[in-house]
Amino acid sequence: MLLAIDTGNTNVKFALVNDAGEIVQRWRIATDPRRTADEYAVWLDQLIQMAGFRRTDIKAVIIATVVPRALHNLQLLATRYFGTEALVAGRGSVGWGIPLRVAEPHAVGADRAVNAIGAHALAEGHKVVISFGTATTFDYIGPDGSYRGGSIAPGVNLSLDALYAAAAMLPRIAIEPPPNDSVIGTTTVGQMQIGIYWGYVTMIEGILARMKAEIGEPITVIATGGLAILFQQHGHLFDRVEPDLTLRGLALLYRNRDINS
Repeated sequence: MLLAIDTGNTNVKFALVNDAGEIVQRWRIATDPRRTADEYAVWLDQLIQMAGFRRTDIKAVIIATVVPRALHNLQLLATRYFGTEALVAGRGSVGWGIPLRVAEPHAVGADRAVNAIGAHALAEGHKVVISFGTATTFDYIGPDGSYRGGSIAPGVNLSLDALYAAAAMLPRIAIEPPPNDSVIGTTTVGQMQIGIYWGYVTMIEGILARMKAEIGEPITVIATGGLAILFQQHGHLFDRVEPDLTLRGLALLYRNRDINS
């Protein structure tokens, strides 16, 4: 089996992928560049056993990361505890395999390139991927699978944290849909929920409308990230929600590694 690792700014996601390319288990842990290979191994080994597998079932490891400092210890995890050299997305035998048609191809985040690969396998034609993470990103993928750019906005939880940190009288709240469609709140918490939730819905609708007008062709909108389902509850913002898009993209990248090299 393949162990796919997606290292984001907030969480590290692990997935076991069988030989058919199906994700059979997934786990996550908070991102901490100081976490050692030994710490990862103790935590992961228990989860693998609880899922009914053995560490020796894993024959390959592939990593995508936007946190360079976390990469070394994950590579050590692969060599020391799984007996294999980790493949790093975008390098060597696992080159992207898709054109990066932007001004600075080297600066494209690994997660965004891998999402483009996953999205191209899911839908034909023009596609936009919205990823809800530490940042909220909008990425345009052409009919040929090429990554053609996008936009970056502050993530939902990042915005909430900034609001709490900068405003002494505002409490820390969890992101959740307001109880109704009213945008005139009568409590402080209710007003914050309205501002965050409907503010982001409006941002999503506005950026998508501008992207559709600029592309000038029908597009498929694919959302990923933990908050995608939350925003889909009010209005049909996305054509499909794929929580495991990055991990599926990593599995495809591994499968096509010889073609892409």
